[in-house]
Amino acid sequence: MSPERGFPAEEFADRTSRCQTMMAASGIDAILVCTEPEVRYFTGFHTPFWQSPTRPWFTVVPAEGKPRAVIPSIGAASMSATWIDDVRTWSSPQPDDDGVSLLIECIEEVAGKSATIGLPMGPETHVRMPLRDLDRLRSSLGDFVDVTDIISGLRMVKSDREIEKHRHICGLVSNAFDELPNLLSTGMSEREAFSAFRGEILRQGADEVPYLVGATGPGGIDDIIRQPSDRLIADGDLLIFDTGSTFDGYFSDFDRNFAFTEAAQDAKDAYRAVWEATEAGLATVRPGATTTEVFSAMNEVLKANGSLGNDVGRMGHGLGMQVTEWPSHTASDDTPLEENMVLTLEPGLVWAPGKAMVHEENLVVRADGAELLSRRAAPELPIIGAS
Repeated sequence: MSPERGFPAEEFADRTSRCQTMMAASGIDAILVCTEPEVRYFTGFHTPFWQSPTRPWFTVVPAEGKPRAVIPSIGAASMSATWIDDVRTWSSPQPDDDGVSLLIECIEEVAGKSATIGLPMGPETHVRMPLRDLDRLRSSLGDFVDVTDIISGLRMVKSDREIEKHRHICGLVSNAFDELPNLLSTGMSEREAFSAFRGEILRQGADEVPYLVGATGPGGIDDIIRQPSDRLIADGDLLIFDTGSTFDGYFSDFDRNFAFTEAAQDAKDAYRAVWEATEAGLATVRPGATTTEVFSAMNEVLKANGSLGNDVGRMGHGLGMQVTEWPSHTASDDTPLEENMVLTLEPGLVWAPGKAMVHEENLVVRADGAELLSRRAAPELPIIGAS
């Protein structure tokens, strides 16, 4: 059974209350957010209209009470259907003043003229408005202070309802991966294979497949994030598919590797190495452990299995309303894990020049360790079409 779509008002009230507690501790009078996940996090405003870069959208979280939405009038009906009561609109696009005066008025109303205003400024954040509009805000309101730690701290730890959405989409994509041997064969082009897999994910019940990368290669793969080509799949090829699919705006993000007809022993060994590295990561995940400890546990297994290096920077990350979120499993991130964080583990191994193997699973941190959300991959490299 699918989880209930959306969230009740108490979910957003709890998020806002926790945010306001953190704001009070840091002396923040209001927070401005203007990107899709942050606006959705505080309001429940969920629309694909963000694909258009033309109009800015703003939400103000005051020190007390509900957030205020300052948005183009085209979104008034949808925003008014959320738990938000105060929705202020203007006719957009209006390049000379695209909501800036209305936003300044709102912030001064809820926080005063000499308030301390927070704005996420750190890694994995951005400001979604023209720079000249941001400059005008600063000239009117003063410099903003960085509240990335507040926003990331809230979003990294998921509610039970959020976790159920992750669990559901991970299950659907696991089902789709299980069907791949029935969908793919040698002689198909990469483009046909991608289309078949995307269609199967949607058939299983996913809302969207906004992220799907992968490749095939003769005995190995050197670029796992490229677009599909017209290359025909042949005996002995390896295949990786890595997908971020969604249910109700929450992502899965994991990959699976396959061989066609046969596989060389070095490819099988590389697959086993990244599978065992994932096991080491899973064994390390627990509240109080750090992302760096998880990285190190996986990296030690890879080095013991002859890794020629891994320069992608990390071996997994947070997961949520975006396909990648805070934190990152790196050699220096050192974020302490907390119960109810949703994470990926993604060890990668270069076992020969131009030959990489990457494995990924999704999990939630529980009091007693990791609980898998994706269905665990087979411990040995699956071979499609083996006699």
